[in-house]
Amino acid sequence: MRELSYIQAIAEGLTQAMEQNERVFLLGEGVDNITGVYGTVLPAYRQFGPDRVIDTPLSENGLTGIAIGAALDGMRPVLFHQRNDFMLLTMDQLVNNAAKIPYVSAGRHRVPLTVVSFVARKPGEGAQHTQSLQALFAHVPGLKVVMPANPYDAKGMLLSAIADDGPVIVLYHRALFEETTDVPEEIYALPSGQARIVWVGWDLTLVGVSAAVKDCLAVVDRLAGNISVEVIDLCSIRPLDKNLIIDSVRRTGRLLVVDTGWNSYGVAAEIIASVAEAGIALQAPPRRLGMRETPAPASPYLLDGYHPGTDQIVAEIRQAFAFPPR
Repeated sequence: MRELSYIQAIAEGLTQAMEQNERVFLLGEGVDNITGVYGTVLPAYRQFGPDRVIDTPLSENGLTGIAIGAALDGMRPVLFHQRNDFMLLTMDQLVNNAAKIPYVSAGRHRVPLTVVSFVARKPGEGAQHTQSLQALFAHVPGLKVVMPANPYDAKGMLLSAIADDGPVIVLYHRALFEETTDVPEEIYALPSGQARIVWVGWDLTLVGVSAAVKDCLAVVDRLAGNISVEVIDLCSIRPLDKNLIIDSVRRTGRLLVVDTGWNSYGVAAEIIASVAEAGIALQAPPRRLGMRETPAPASPYLLDGYHPGTDQIVAEIRQAFAFPPR
């Protein structure tokens, strides 16, 4: 094992997929830029050049259509959007073509398309560049959506997406770019639909989405000795690993979901609904914590507290759940 950063793990996954399969190619706005999409594409561009790492015009819906056509013709395109906000311009192609073609063709046609995009969260990005839109994409049957929360998953889930015969959206979070962990050098795949318990506890199930997993793990130390927290890294938004979450909540009796998106009609709401449908006798009402229900402000002063962090999670736990004294 050796440690890689989040960025390095993504970059290695891309080059290995292209080495393994000559039908894999990359395209997107600015993929040949000197920054190489935050550094993720630079090694692939240096190794394979502009024939397989293709810079495109500023036409998100059009280039998504090109990628879908290439996928239908036997290629395995990896389409980059430097922010998931830009994917709003691709929704017609993603929803009405990529997601539907296997259904309307009775399975005769497949769309092996990987869409890679990024969630931003920092001052100055503003209302149109700081959204976390996974719930919007996951609402659509036929689209898979995954959100790796560490470098190991960043590589493995990308390789699995590229090998998938259907459209997969891989959303990376820019708040995780500097995170490091052990990453195998060999090719490995982590299928969608599998969540993971990353910390075992018995008082409360804490489900984290993407960058929120890091904050949830920090909560474990903050509450140590008082409350035993079980932390689940959701990993996959659609398909959703309902069974693992339900089994955990059945043991703990309490549930808090921390999402990087908005609460209303979101991922947290889907998880809570799944637990409610399972008929589990909870010791307290389930709770959800996400972005405030407004567009993100650009000001660093207003942005403070807009995204849920460790302090907000701890406060929510202390306020919402009554734990007997130890």
